[in-house]
Amino acid sequence: MAKVFSGIQPTGIIHIGNYLGAIKNWVELQEEHDCLFSIVDLHSLTVPYDPKGLGDRIKDALATNIAAGLDPEKATIFVQSMVPEHTELTWLLTTITPVGNLERMTQYKEKSEKQGLLSGLLCYPILMAADILLYKADLVPVGEDQIQHLELTRVIARKFNSTFGEYFPEPQPKLSKATRVMALNDPTSKMSKSIPGSYIALTDDPEEIRTKVKRAVTASDVEGEVSPGVANLFTLLEAFAPKDVYNKFAKDLEDGNLKFSELKPALAEAIVEELTPIREKRQELLAKPKFLEEVVAAGADRARREAKQHMQEIKELMGLNLTF
Repeated sequence: MAKVFSGIQPTGIIHIGNYLGAIKNWVELQEEHDCLFSIVDLHSLTVPYDPKGLGDRIKDALATNIAAGLDPEKATIFVQSMVPEHTELTWLLTTITPVGNLERMTQYKEKSEKQGLLSGLLCYPILMAADILLYKADLVPVGEDQIQHLELTRVIARKFNSTFGEYFPEPQPKLSKATRVMALNDPTSKMSKSIPGSYIALTDDPEEIRTKVKRAVTASDVEGEVSPGVANLFTLLEAFAPKDVYNKFAKDLEDGNLKFSELKPALAEAIVEELTPIREKRQELLAKPKFLEEVVAAGADRARREAKQHMQEIKELMGLNLTF
């Protein structure tokens, strides 16, 4: 049975890009593998945030993920900061990671232009590596934008193994079918919670979903080619609609008979049908804070037992097993 680790930041908004690119993948993996899924609150500190609202965002992320199908009985679900071994291993891995490797990270270059040269942004990939390696994970469900970070995790694992002895497996990526969902209002860019009109949130009500799909960009600058907007709608249609519905519109597109007045309502209703029970379940869970507290407490306890054992072994390999 493969060991799986993945995390999601408590942003306050979980959209269908997160759902298709991560959460649905997690739900499938928990049926067959030993899975650890973490609300990675420490990672979220690398961008400006309101400390007073962080706790609520963590609870919201937890409730939304459980509502979307994560099962505390099948997977270990916990909050990253509740397991201090994550930060302990981060420092140990920092001592063997060249700065040049970190400076080459695309996300660091992009975010540092907006936020400044913060060391937290620079070392973000090492914390991610620690999250994964701490549990000796074999598989990591990631989106395409995280592949570079995962490759650095593999590099760090190799460096540790060659320096201190073979210990860490080199984790492999696990991509979902809908790895890259594009923005509804700019289908040349990835769907983003920071841009209004870009996304459909899992908390959107049916009318909001219908309105956003109706306004989705479909025009193309090149006649005769399938535009990025149309391609994105078909990505969503394939993910949410029954196969016969998808096939019907795919044939219309191929035959040149596609009508957006039919496609968009069909897509909207397919999304509404799948997200409505998730939205309702989330509301029920948020009304049960005691249950959510028990889930993360039990998850952190299970995760920490494994993390403490691995940290002891790692420190022994690094010569930190001091006895007097």
